[in-house]
Amino acid sequence: MPPSQGSAHPLRLLGVYAVLLAVIYALVFFTGDHSPTPKLGIDLQGGTRVTLTARTPDGSKPSQDSLRRAQTIIENRVNGLGVSGSEVVIDGDNLVITVPGDDGGQAKALATTAKLYIRPVLSAVPAVGGKATPQTGTAGTAGTATPGTVPDTTQLNPDGTVPTQPAPTTEAVPTTESAPAAESTPQPRVFPAQAPTSPPAPPGGLTPQEQAKKEIADAKATRQSTDATVQQAAMAAMDCNKSDPLAGNDDPNLPLVTCSTDGKEILLLDKSRIDGQEIKDATSGLNQQQARHEVNLEFKSGGSDAWASLTGEYINKRVAFVLDSKVVSAPVVQSGPQQGGRTTISGSFTAASAKELANTLKYGSLPLSFQTSEAETVSATLGLSSLRAGLLAGAIGLAVVLLYCLLYYRMLGFLAGFSLIASGIAVYGIIVLLGRWIGFTLDLAGIAGLIIGIGLTADSFVVFFERIKDEMREGRSFRSAVPRGWQRAQRTNLSGKTVSLIASVVLYILAAGQVKGFAFTLGITTVLDVIVLYLVTAPLMMLASRSSFWAKPSVNGLGAIQEVARERRAGEALVKETAR
Repeated sequence: MPPSQGSAHPLRLLGVYAVLLAVIYALVFFTGDHSPTPKLGIDLQGGTRVTLTARTPDGSKPSQDSLRRAQTIIENRVNGLGVSGSEVVIDGDNLVITVPGDDGGQAKALATTAKLYIRPVLSAVPAVGGKATPQTGTAGTAGTATPGTVPDTTQLNPDGTVPTQPAPTTEAVPTTESAPAAESTPQPRVFPAQAPTSPPAPPGGLTPQEQAKKEIADAKATRQSTDATVQQAAMAAMDCNKSDPLAGNDDPNLPLVTCSTDGKEILLLDKSRIDGQEIKDATSGLNQQQARHEVNLEFKSGGSDAWASLTGEYINKRVAFVLDSKVVSAPVVQSGPQQGGRTTISGSFTAASAKELANTLKYGSLPLSFQTSEAETVSATLGLSSLRAGLLAGAIGLAVVLLYCLLYYRMLGFLAGFSLIASGIAVYGIIVLLGRWIGFTLDLAGIAGLIIGIGLTADSFVVFFERIKDEMREGRSFRSAVPRGWQRAQRTNLSGKTVSLIASVVLYILAAGQVKGFAFTLGITTVLDVIVLYLVTAPLMMLASRSSFWAKPSVNGLGAIQEVARERRAGEALVKETAR
């Protein structure tokens, strides 16, 4: 607490606040990217928008309930990645994701369906240019597990982790679909049959829903057939460079012909043995021994038992982690059964991609698969115009408040202005650090919260000054009125700030979108107002009360109050004299 009578020296409290400012700006300029610029929201810096069009297996219209659940899951993924300031809204039958900046890949990654299945590998062939290369022998058939034909694969330890000396791996960074690329020269085929051709489109053409239904049905007919001949033909016709119509729509109860995420291997997989819904938790980390990033999975009780059974059955054989119909990792089970319900997905991950995959698996799969549009830039012109108008209005309002304080409180208005500047400097530094540490982005709503919060700081000065005037009306001098006025004012101010803080917290919890930014900045400025009141405003007033200069009525503007006090004392003296 600031000094009242015989408490800590005001200069010490001012020194504490100066040290706090020094620490804040030392962190701003000497940590992170050393930039003193806060992160701006979409409305101030612009962003990237991606439209997601739902694809249902039967081509029907997606339900609003499914869209709302998909919206919630994507918002959870946004929060898990710390992508603050993003927006996920439902637009008719579509979802629209907007993220700050110009990284459209980030928005597309958030739309990953994230349907994970763990399937045994029946057969695998290398792919060159995205297509299968000639191999001797035949592919395994569903229901009869045979070892993969690729000898160099990652192996799992009994505990589900990658061993210290693994063989070369064919794993790659997971993505929702392969990037488009030019087709290479077709390789010779050794498979005896050709994949069935799709029927011609109706003369009148197909609607997008009908086209999506047809693509999914055609892909299932070839790539999820239980006929060994059709499976062989599907592997021969598979092109890993093309987008996958089955992405997130494959039937887990049927075998699957698919690619690895890097397009270097084509695999025939058996039906799913473990569903991604059995994942309890997913985290990412760096394997210090292997010097590579991994995704660590923890299964629920049912998934733990299924994993132990699967690894016991497929010793020295491959099992594949299939995300959205593509193989993320296909290690060889070195020994089993593996108990404990934990395993690791390894591959050519970066720290960011491993965190992204773990976050995606942690919050579950989307109830719909989506086709993403090309990323488009969102202009910040309107937001910047609104920002200029808002800042101009705030500056005018602040100037009027300071002018009023100077006219009404004389030189005490300068103390109020100094406290406001001290508060503003601290708020700016904190906003910069929060943007760096938790990804907080400052948008127009947040700026409105800052302006209102600083306005509430001015209310604290008014309460304090009026309490001082009340003490002086009772006949006390300016020197004795300041500490007594502070003791009375701080209770009122703390009550008001507590109510404001509670309102901010409730609004932040219940609100959505930009309103959260308003509540967040209002809460920050409310807390900082209390700090400034105790460490800046009160000590400055204590110092002023001990100064003969500030005690002059022409300086502090309290001459009229002192005159009222003298008249009151004279009246009381006259009453006492008359009573005698």
